[in-house]
Amino acid sequence: MTDAPDPTEAVAGLPVVRLRPKANARAIRHGFPWVFADELVVDRRTRAIPAGAMAVLEDAERQPLGVVTVNPNSKIVARMMDPRADAVIDRDWLAARLSRALALRERLFDAPLYRLVHAESDGLPGTIIDRFGDAAVIQPNAAWADAMIDDLAQALVDVTGVSTVVMNGSGRARGLEGLQDRTEVLRGALGGPVEVPMNGAIYLADLIGGQKTGLFFDQRPNHAFAARLGRGGHVLDVFSHVGGFGLAALAAGAAQATLVDGSAAALELAAGGARAMGAADRVTTRQGDAFQQMEALGAEGARFDLVVCDPPAFAPAKPALEAGLRAYERVARLAAPLVAPGGYLVLCSCSHAADLTAFRNASARGIGRGGRRMQLVHTGFAGPDHPILPQLAESGYLKSLFFRLDG
Repeated sequence: MTDAPDPTEAVAGLPVVRLRPKANARAIRHGFPWVFADELVVDRRTRAIPAGAMAVLEDAERQPLGVVTVNPNSKIVARMMDPRADAVIDRDWLAARLSRALALRERLFDAPLYRLVHAESDGLPGTIIDRFGDAAVIQPNAAWADAMIDDLAQALVDVTGVSTVVMNGSGRARGLEGLQDRTEVLRGALGGPVEVPMNGAIYLADLIGGQKTGLFFDQRPNHAFAARLGRGGHVLDVFSHVGGFGLAALAAGAAQATLVDGSAAALELAAGGARAMGAADRVTTRQGDAFQQMEALGAEGARFDLVVCDPPAFAPAKPALEAGLRAYERVARLAAPLVAPGGYLVLCSCSHAADLTAFRNASARGIGRGGRRMQLVHTGFAGPDHPILPQLAESGYLKSLFFRLDG
C-alpha cells in the first residue's frame, strides 16, 4: 500500500487542494461540479495558485476526486474539469470535449447554428460557445478558459472547421471571476452582422457588438411555439432584441409585428432581418424603455393577438430576487391589457434566482392585476442544445409561460 500524498506535494505535476471535513465529497463524486470557498481548505498554498490553474482535488481523507481548476478570487473556488486525477488538461483534452459536444448538436440540427458548448453541462466549466455556421463565439466566463483561450480557439477550429472565432469577454459572470472585459476576433475576420436562418425567419447577429454572443439560441423552440399562436394576427414583441419572437411570427404568417426594445442598434438589426426575409413592410419598431412603451401602447388603446415579453434577467442572483419578481409582475400587469380578447401572452424569464414556481406566481399576479383572467397552455424551456446538469437546478434558467387570456 502506498502512502497518501503529502499536502505539499504535487500529483501528476499539479498542486493539491483539499476539501474540509464537513464538505460533501459524495456530491462531487456523483457529479456536482463546484467547490465553494467555504468547502475548501484555503491556506497560503491555495491562495498562491494562479487563477485558472489546475490542481488535484482530494477529500478530507486525502482520496483524489479529480482535476479541478482553481480560482482563489471566486466564490466558486474550484470547478471540476475531469474526475480522473491523472488527466492532462491540454488542447487534445479540449478537442475531445468539443468533439463530444459537436456530436450531440449534429444529431439534433441540420444546420450548424446552435449552442455548441453550454458550460458545465458539456464538461467545459464556465464556458459558452455559440456557432453561427463558419463562425463561432466563445464566452470564457471562468478563469481557466480565459487563460487557455488560444488553445480553446484552435481546438474549436480543428474540431468544427469554423474559420472565424470571436472571444466575447464581457458580462457579469466574468466580473465574479475577477476577469477584465475583453472582446476580439481570435481567428479569421468578420465583415459585419451574420445572417442566421432559423424557424423560417432570418436574423442578423452582431458577433462583436451585440448582446452576449449576438443571438439567443435558447429561445428557438419557444419562438416556434409562439409563432403558431401569432399566425394571421398582430404581434407585439417587447424586449425584442434582434426580433426573435416577432420575426419568427412573421415567417409563420403573422400579419404584422411591432418590435419594442431600448437598443436602437438591436432594432436596426431586427429591421435588417425583416428586409432579408422580405417582410419589411410588416414590421414596425419602437425604440425606448419597454415599460414606458407598454404604458403608451395601453393609452393608445392598442391591442394585439399575441404579446411576448422577453426581458433581461431581473433576478440574476438571490439578492435581487424580490425586486426581480416585482419587475416580472409589473411586466405582466402592463402587458395583459394589450392582449386582444382570446389572444395570447408569452412571458419569459432568464433569471437564475427565480425558479419556475416563483416566476409563474409573479406572472399570474400581474395578469390578474392587469384585469385579465388566464389559462396557462404551455411552459417552454431552452432547447436541447442547452443541456442541463441535474445537480445544477439553476442550469434550467430559461422559462417561457404561454397564457391564453379571456375577454
